[in-house]
Amino acid sequence: MSETKKPLNPLKKLRKRLHTDVWNAMQDFNMIENGDKVMVCVSGGKDSYTLLDCLLHFKNYSDIDFEILAVNLDQKQPGFPEETLPKYLAELDVPFDIVEKDTYSIVKEKVPEGKTTCSLCSRLRRGVLYTTAKNHGCNKVALGHHRDDIIETFMLNLFFAGKMEAMPPKYITNDSAHIVIRPMAYCKESEIAEFSKLRNHPIIPCNLCGAQPNLQRQMMKELLTNWEKRYPNRRAIMFNALRNVSPTHLLDKDIHDFSDLEKMLDNALITNDEHLPI
Repeated sequence: MSETKKPLNPLKKLRKRLHTDVWNAMQDFNMIENGDKVMVCVSGGKDSYTLLDCLLHFKNYSDIDFEILAVNLDQKQPGFPEETLPKYLAELDVPFDIVEKDTYSIVKEKVPEGKTTCSLCSRLRRGVLYTTAKNHGCNKVALGHHRDDIIETFMLNLFFAGKMEAMPPKYITNDSAHIVIRPMAYCKESEIAEFSKLRNHPIIPCNLCGAQPNLQRQMMKELLTNWEKRYPNRRAIMFNALRNVSPTHLLDKDIHDFSDLEKMLDNALITNDEHLPI
């Protein structure tokens, strides 16, 4: 009598799915190679904790030889628990750096009351993190954005910015100093949230922007969630659409030369005529 295979517990099942999604993204976009030194940005939220867990797994168990440096930016937000991340990262036995930079005061000073702080905050944060990566000799910077972030960004740009643009899984910084990667580009936020809960990650809430009412991104998230309830699997279909683009069926003349179609047609007619039987 054959033994019945034990089902995986919820944490192991989620870990396996997340590892599969991260590995597929890493392979599809050639994110990490031998000799890379990857700076993993750890904010204290569910996404960055999960990202670090996944990359540590592949550092230890894949055939890719790379280094990891975990970096947190302490933005001096009121009530920020300064001891949480150093304690957690030390327990993981991962090299880390806590960078202290009071971007909180700058944002509060520059952004009028009631206005969204995210744009300025993210620009300041990126600048500090890129400088930190350079100082540590990191050639790759890993961010914890996931599939839902990419879809929401696409929809926000479509509805509010008038452009078809999302978050690329991999790109070069403006100064060409670093490559930024998003290894969780294929991961679902719901699975990340459940995994982080089961892992008991010491979540640090963002007191700067997390409590702002009427954020466009939050409204877009709610719209997509309600849409998903009514029409299941919408997010998956939208994400596949971002991987299945037809430039010839859009209106951007910079990515498709519509003005040259007549010449292409003439050349095709000439070619066809040359092959007609005499």
